[in-house]
Amino acid sequence: MTKVGGRRSSESTLGAHLARLRTAAGLTLRQVEEATGKEVSNAYLSQLENDKIAKPSPNILYALANVYNVAYEDLMARAGYFPSEADPKGRRQARAATFAIEGVTPEEERALLDYLAFIRQKRRR
Repeated sequence: MTKVGGRRSSESTLGAHLARLRTAAGLTLRQVEEATGKEVSNAYLSQLENDKIAKPSPNILYALANVYNVAYEDLMARAGYFPSEADPKGRRQARAATFAIEGVTPEEERALLDYLAFIRQKRRR
C-alpha cells in the first residue's frame, strides 16, 4: 500500500475504495441509502467516502458489501478489523468476485473499477 507521511494515501483508503465501488455500480449516495434500507444514510456514506470516518461498524460494512456485491471480509480488512491477505511480495489479493484473478495489485484493482465506471456511464448515455 502506498503510504504518505506515515498514513495510507487517499487512493488506498476505505473511503476512496467505497467511492470507486459506488461509482462503478452507477449509484448515487441517495440510491445507496435506499438500497441499504436507510441503514447507511447518504450523509454518513459521504463522510465515509471523504475519510471523515475511517472505521465504520461491521453492520455498516455488511450493508455496503451487499449493495456493491463485494466481499464483506475485504471491506472489514480495509477498515482495519483484520489484516488483508497479501501474497509473498506484500500485494493485497483482490477478493471481490469481479477480481477473482490471483495477484491483482491495488493499482490494477483501481484501474478495473475506474474502467467499469466508465463503461457503465457510457451505457447510460
